[in-house]
Amino acid sequence: MDGIRIPSAKRRSPAEAAALVRTKDSLAFPLGPGQPFAFLHALGERDDWQALQVFGALLLAPFKLFTRRGVTYLSGFYGPIERGLAQAGYDVRFVVADFRRFGPLARQMAPRVMATAAAPPDEHGRLSLSLHAGATVEELHRCGRDPDRMLVVEVNSRLPRTLGLPPDHPHCLHCDEVDVIVEGDEEPVALPEQDATEVERAIAAHVSRYIPDGATLQTGIGGIPSAVVELLAEGPGGDYGVHSEMFTTGLMKLHLAGKITNKKGIYDGVSIATFSLGTKQLYAWLDGQEAVRFLPVELVNEPGLIARNRRMISINGALSVDIAGQVAADTLGTRQFSGIGGHEDFVAGASFAPCGRSLICLPSTATVGGECVSRIVATLPAGTMITTPRHQVDVVVTEHGAAELAGKTMEERAQALIAIADPALRPRLEEEAAAALARQAGH
Repeated sequence: MDGIRIPSAKRRSPAEAAALVRTKDSLAFPLGPGQPFAFLHALGERDDWQALQVFGALLLAPFKLFTRRGVTYLSGFYGPIERGLAQAGYDVRFVVADFRRFGPLARQMAPRVMATAAAPPDEHGRLSLSLHAGATVEELHRCGRDPDRMLVVEVNSRLPRTLGLPPDHPHCLHCDEVDVIVEGDEEPVALPEQDATEVERAIAAHVSRYIPDGATLQTGIGGIPSAVVELLAEGPGGDYGVHSEMFTTGLMKLHLAGKITNKKGIYDGVSIATFSLGTKQLYAWLDGQEAVRFLPVELVNEPGLIARNRRMISINGALSVDIAGQVAADTLGTRQFSGIGGHEDFVAGASFAPCGRSLICLPSTATVGGECVSRIVATLPAGTMITTPRHQVDVVVTEHGAAELAGKTMEERAQALIAIADPALRPRLEEEAAAALARQAGH
């Protein structure tokens, strides 16, 4: 940090910054890649908490803080670490909200302390918010303006300096509005690339047939989206655009393959995202990258804005789908597994876009207790929470094909979905579906 203009009065070690948090206090930080690791680790070294309430989402490290007595963690999106903490009996609670609502919730909670990671300041004292714009930007600025609150920024030279769309969305804080600046040096969490399975490649092949030249793409993380973009990168098509909650390594590869032109009709010329997770190569490529811009989630995930993109194609996953088309993507029965995120927003937005399509992708089966079970079901288990309702769903895709549901009756939906279930499990599913439809008809 030599030569960077940071007022010495604002510099603190992580431990010194952690000491400024009260034993009874409230704190919020961004989802995933926006988390200030050194500051959170330092908070975990304290054991004097009486009532610390923390709001965040998708932890990327096992912070000791959330195992401390007196600490309540409110998470808007569970990852493996949240699931592990909850199973171990720590005070972790799921906040029922999609990603777009995190901002209003943060404003309502108005935590006394806000904290975020950022890249080092440029020559003008601007701290790029790097891999996360998300839902906390406005609350970070609001916290910085309030003399009764405390804004902590962890500067890390290993983070890429990414760009927004100034003047309205500069994707940065200024040193002048920050109360406390600490230094971190952890590498940003990288997600290694994994080879797609045979099932994932089969699903991707069905998905690719719905992606015309000139499509605007939204993809997420995992083997299926990775297999899809690999097919697109190697295929003859192109002239694609990107408007995606998450910017992935696969989307970078589409850029490198010369497939992205971003003639979308809105935010032309640049790929739009609200956060990024991927490989080290992705983070290096994003540093100073003018072709990708990070905007707050209230814009990126706004269904009406999504629908303005040319030929919008959204690709999302699911844990299970019933014969009515109800999608369970964040719960397994009554157990919280992940989060709502932008699932319904992109399903709805893509469906209303001119020539847009929304694709829900999942393998046809899962192994539960050593038994092969269908993920296409007649009825979802009692207590299952619905992520995206049936009336929003357009196309469901498994390795066995694609079921187009929009405009279909209940009986037609059931037939289409059974046709893409595992062949060995279809006879039983047909019986269960017939009984379920009879009950719905009052017979």
